Amino acid sequence: MILTVLTAALAASLTAQPGESWLFRIARGEPVAARRVQPTTPPASGEIRLTVKRMMGTTVTLLNNSAQAYAYRATLVGADGKAIVARSCVLPANNRLAMESWPQVAVAVRVGDFKPTRDTSCR
Repeated sequence: MILTVLTAALAASLTAQPGESWLFRIARGEPVAARRVQPTTPPASGEIRLTVKRMMGTTVTLLNNSAQAYAYRATLVGADGKAIVARSCVLPANNRLAMESWPQVAVAVRVGDFKPTRDTSCR
């Protein structure tokens, strides 16, 4: 399947499909120790929870339970397997939520390239 090939090619990133929630930590700018969870599972200290939904296109919520804010890269994967780099805002620190919404309907969202930041803008 297309998602399997994309996931293998970009192993450092985390790929989530609509309806999925994942908990993970950041190491060297990439998600590590990722595991699928229920969307209400709270992240432990130092963890981030990612949830992907189909809502008015594609919506992602991230809850960052670490002391570090991050800028990150989000990529939407279309039904044709083509990747679309999406605009993303800063993921705030200290158990705060970030929500991204894009008009495109994606079969998956890939997140990675997390960089510590003090900025609060979108990129």
